[in-house]
Amino acid sequence: MNAIRTTAAAALLLGLSSAFAIADTPAAPASTPIAPVPPGVALRAATVRVAVAPDHRDWTYRVGETAHFKVTVTADSEPIDGVSVTYTVGPDMFPGEKRIAALPLEGMTVDAGTMSEPGFLRCIVTAQVAGQSYRGLATAAFEPGRIAPTQVEPADFDAFWAAAKAELASVPVDARMTLLPDSCTSSVDVYHVSFRVTGAKGPYSSRIFGILCQPRAPGRYPAVLKVPGAGVRPYFGDPELAAKGVIVLEIGIHGIPVNMAKDVYDDLAAGALGGYWLFNFDDRDHFYYHRVYLGCIRANDFLTSLPNWDGRHLVVMGASQGGQLTIVTAALDPRVTGLAATHPAFCDVSAELHGRAGGWPHPFMPLAGGAPSPQATPAKISTASYYDTVNFARRIRVPGYYSWGYNDETCPPTSTFAAYNTVTAPKTLGVTLELGHTYTPEQGAAASAWVAGALGLNQPSQ
Repeated sequence: MNAIRTTAAAALLLGLSSAFAIADTPAAPASTPIAPVPPGVALRAATVRVAVAPDHRDWTYRVGETAHFKVTVTADSEPIDGVSVTYTVGPDMFPGEKRIAALPLEGMTVDAGTMSEPGFLRCIVTAQVAGQSYRGLATAAFEPGRIAPTQVEPADFDAFWAAAKAELASVPVDARMTLLPDSCTSSVDVYHVSFRVTGAKGPYSSRIFGILCQPRAPGRYPAVLKVPGAGVRPYFGDPELAAKGVIVLEIGIHGIPVNMAKDVYDDLAAGALGGYWLFNFDDRDHFYYHRVYLGCIRANDFLTSLPNWDGRHLVVMGASQGGQLTIVTAALDPRVTGLAATHPAFCDVSAELHGRAGGWPHPFMPLAGGAPSPQATPAKISTASYYDTVNFARRIRVPGYYSWGYNDETCPPTSTFAAYNTVTAPKTLGVTLELGHTYTPEQGAAASAWVAGALGLNQPSQ
C-alpha cells in the first residue's frame, strides 16, 4: 500500500524515519529537472501543482469522524517522479508538527485524525520541484454549523454604541461633492465626495471620503454602500453597477481623499498608517475603528439624503475588512435593508486566547513557541469585545448573503462561522470550498445576483 495511515495525534509521536518509510525510490534533489523530457527537448519547464483534497466530496465530517487527505504533485497534470513533500495537519491557523514523506507516483493518503468539537482541520503540503517551492492545502469541516463564538458581550454594548451614534447625529453631515468629468460616462455621473464624522476635538472633525456613482437619468434609485477591505489605496467607484440603475457610494476609511496618486497611499501604508488596525487598541473610545464604524453610518446619512434615492432599498457590501464593516453597519443602522459580506474580518478575535482560530488581524495569536501575544492585555481584550464582528452579527435584522472559502488563512472559516452562526435574520451562505482569501468569478456572480434581488432590480418597475 502507498497510503499513509496515521492519526494526527499519533503522528506527533512517530519519528520521521519510521513514519514515512513508504517509498522505494529516494526523493529527487530539489534541483533535479522535471522528467520525463519529450524527445528533442533540452528542458521541461512544467506547470506544477500540489493538490490536496479531503475524502468527502463536500469536505464535511461529523465530529469524531476521521478525515483523510489525498495528496498528489503533478507537472502539466501528470504525476512527477521522485518528489518529497513536507506537510502539517492541525486546526486552521494552528498547524501541527511538520512531517516529511517521499511521495509515490500515484500520490498518498494522509490520515488526519478527527476533531472532538466543531471546527476545521487543515492539511498544508509543500513540495520542492526543480528548485522551486510549491504549496497546496485543504481544510475539512467538522459540523461548522455548531461552532459557537468565544467572544464575550459587554453588558453596556448597546449603550456604548447608542451614545456613539448620538454623538455622530450632533455633527452636521456637511457633504461636499466634486464632479469628476473624466470618470463620467454617457449614463453615469461620478463624484468625489466627503462628509463629516466624529473623531477629533476643537472646531474641526474628521471626514470620510469616497466616490459616488449615480445614474444620470432622472428618477429614484436603490442605493449601495461599498465598504473597503484592509489597506490604504485609491478608489474609483462602480460606474458599471450604477449604469444598471443603482446609486453606488464606495468609501475609504482613513479620512483622506481617495482620488490621489497611488504613491501617496503606498507611502502612508508604509508610514503613518502602517498597522492602523491596532491604533489605540487599549482605548475603546478612541480605537481606530470607532471613527470608521461611525463613518459607515455617516455614509448612509449621505446616501439617504440624496433626492434620487428611492427611499426603500439600501444594501451594504464588502469583503474582508469590508465584510466586517458590512455586518457592523447593518447591525447599527436600521435603514440598511440587506447586506452581502464576503470573508468578514475581526470575527471572534478572542478565540486565539483559547487556542482556536480567530479573525484578522489576529491580535491575540500566540507567538512562535506559544508565548502570549503582546496585544493580549486586559484593556485590549476588553476593547476588542466592543468591536468584534460576532457581537454585531447577532444584532442583524435584515436578509444577508455571506460567502467565504474553507482554505482562507486570513479570515479562517472557524472565525467566520462563529459570527455567521449567531445571525438570526434570514441568511444565505455561499462557500467555495478550496478558496483562500480571494475571489472567483462564480463567487462574484452569486453575490451580485443576490444583491440585484435585494435591490429590487429583478422586479418590474413600479
